[in-house]
Order: sequence, then C-alpha cells, then structure tokens
Amino acid sequence: MYEERPSRLTGAVVWQRTPQDLEGVRPVLPDGCMDLLYSEGRLLVAGPDTRAYVPGGPPRAWAGIRFFPGTAPALLGVRAHELRDARVELADLWPAARVRRLCDRVEAAPAPAAALEDVALDLSARSAAAPDPLLRHLVESLGAGRPVAATATELGIGARQLHRRCLTAFGYGPKTLARVLRLQRALTLARSGIPYAETAARAGYADQPHLARDVRELAGRTLGELLGG
Repeated sequence: MYEERPSRLTGAVVWQRTPQDLEGVRPVLPDGCMDLLYSEGRLLVAGPDTRAYVPGGPPRAWAGIRFFPGTAPALLGVRAHELRDARVELADLWPAARVRRLCDRVEAAPAPAAALEDVALDLSARSAAAPDPLLRHLVESLGAGRPVAATATELGIGARQLHRRCLTAFGYGPKTLARVLRLQRALTLARSGIPYAETAARAGYADQPHLARDVRELAGRTLGELLGG
C-alpha cells in the first residue's frame, strides 16, 4: 500500500510504501523532484528523473520525503545534475559517521517516514541559504504552462544563467523542466476523467498524438497503461 501526505516542510510530501504494494509497482515518473529515501537500514537520495524509473530487487518497505522541485540540492549539499536519473547512497555524499547517526535515528523511530520529515526540517532550519524565490516562481510559472522564454523575461534573467541555475537546482535545463511539468499537468487532467484530446489541449500539447509521444518518451508507457495499469 502506498500512502502520502503533505509535509510540514513547505512544498514537500512525506510518503511510505509497504512491501505488498511493490508486487505491482508502477514506474516512478519524472516530476522535477528529488527524494530522500529509507529502506532496511539504508538512506539514499533519488536524483531528478528524465525518464521512468522502475524499482528493482525484492519487495521491501520504503519511506521517503519528496522535496519541492529545486529545493533538495541546497539542503543536501549536492548539485542536482550530478544525480540525474540515479539513486545514490547518502553515504556517498555525506560523511559515513553522519549517515550512520541518521540511519540509527530513522531506524529507532516508530514511523520512518515521519523521522525522515524531521531530518528534512532540521536540514532546512540549519541551512544558511533561504529558499530561492526565483526557482519557486519558475516552477509555478512553467507548471502553469507559461513558455520558458516569457518566464525568463518575467524573472529578468538571461537564458544562459537560467540554464546554469536549472542544472544545479533541477538537474536539467528549463525546457526539460517545462516538459516534465507539462507531463504531470496532463496526468492530473487525464486522471480526473478529462478526455485525452481535451487533456492535450489544456496541458499545452499541439494535439493528442503529441501528448501520446511525450508520455511514451518520458513514462515508457501509453497514457492508457498509466491510468489503468
């Protein structure tokens, strides 16, 4: 069974998945986010995806906190593009002793997902840098379907600087971010029962075939398989 709830950390989501649910696990789709994960005594970081990720290995319980797009790199001290399409042991990014202490803390907690949330809140409280309002505005604007060029103009930032900042915060450039957010927008519409042709138009695709191609390329499945599989 998969469960999630809004986190006390702004924009983040706390989630957990039981082993039984993994028997028919669906792919993890690109969403512009990064996650801090825990399972069986291990802490990992899920980098930003540009394609569907299908968990492998035997069924196991997982807990995680999914950070708002663009916020995890500053909290974890890593550039997003270094973890693109990867799952990395936190011990490869942080001192081993620090990771062991965190693992013990999460392991001892009655609810690992809640313990991960507390870890994230601690990281946020200790962070020297405040959340970048430009990045949040970028996500909100592109998520609403605004063009990249128009958004960059609104932000008063040049194309090259925007691209560099996006690589660090999101793991890829603004055009890929816009494409990923458009996919999520389309999935939300389709899951609410909106017909595919109308979903394509409202999400910002040229037509339904364009939607179908993008879903296949980013998700590795058809829209029908994602909604009904």
